[in-house]
Amino acid sequence: MWRPQRVYFGPAGIPTTVKKGGLKEGIMEVKRLGLDAMEIEFVRKVFLTEKGAREVRKVAEPLGIVLTVHAPYYVNLAAAEPEKLEASIQRVVQSARIGFLAGAWSVCFHPGFYKGEAPEKVYTKIRDGIKRIVGVLRDEGVEIWVRPETTGKPTQFGTLEELLRISQEVEMVMPTVDFAHLHARGNGALREYKDFRRILEMIEEYLGREGLDNMHVHVSGIEYSEKGEIRHLNLDEADLDYRALVDAFKEFDVKGVVISESPNLEGDAILLKTLYYGEPPPRVEVEQAAPATRGKGGKGRGASTPRRSRKSGNASRQRSRQGRGKGGGRRRRGGGRQS
Repeated sequence: MWRPQRVYFGPAGIPTTVKKGGLKEGIMEVKRLGLDAMEIEFVRKVFLTEKGAREVRKVAEPLGIVLTVHAPYYVNLAAAEPEKLEASIQRVVQSARIGFLAGAWSVCFHPGFYKGEAPEKVYTKIRDGIKRIVGVLRDEGVEIWVRPETTGKPTQFGTLEELLRISQEVEMVMPTVDFAHLHARGNGALREYKDFRRILEMIEEYLGREGLDNMHVHVSGIEYSEKGEIRHLNLDEADLDYRALVDAFKEFDVKGVVISESPNLEGDAILLKTLYYGEPPPRVEVEQAAPATRGKGGKGRGASTPRRSRKSGNASRQRSRQGRGKGGGRRRRGGGRQS
């Protein structure tokens, strides 16, 4: 599978500047804005057909736009009712299938709820559900990262540690790290540089250097209470220190995709990219989509299925250090094209 060689920035869904059109027009607008990623939002259902997904890929790939997918919100892999569990698994699987055809690199989803059960019991249920999802996708040759997302309320399964543990145990799995959700879940936990540093150190502790080289990130401002997330805000309207977050990305030399979930979508994506690279992204003229140049499958970004080794080691404070992993530092091998 494709491996990012730098940090890509983009909106969660079609930019607000698109007044007419759908995903293809959104992708072209992302390119015009000087951004380089976009998340396809399957909020209520997987609305894209196989044919439509291939058409999306024909637009995104030549423009160099990295795609991710957000599965529908109606997912609970800890559901007690078998029919609800099966429906949840199928929503994630179908999102992954269609995302793969569209050339997407990663599919994220909200994994489930505690609903009064012991967290470890819920952990087992959700881990086993994710194993089933990965099993189906591997059998079908669908090569896409499966990413449970950190969640914004204490009633929801999805602490960072829970998702890092699952990522250690199950192949093809990495977390989507939603910093706004972590901030809200902790009732304002991310206020200083050291708070972001601690999160990135924890990722490296569990997953080794690969955990930082293969990140799918969500960022936005957020309103919250002692019960967690209330609603997303633009970055400048909230108390999450996004400048410190960008500084931490630089120190740890992370690689991956950063998706803005702020209400202004592309506005905060541009803000974050400008802070990270030190200058506003240049606008690009896009007349029409160029024809696709690769065959079936994903983005043509490598074809190796991810594997981990259990190499471990003591990490220095240098960002070029080798990864370390809790319980053995599981890391995936495999290459990808340069970006």
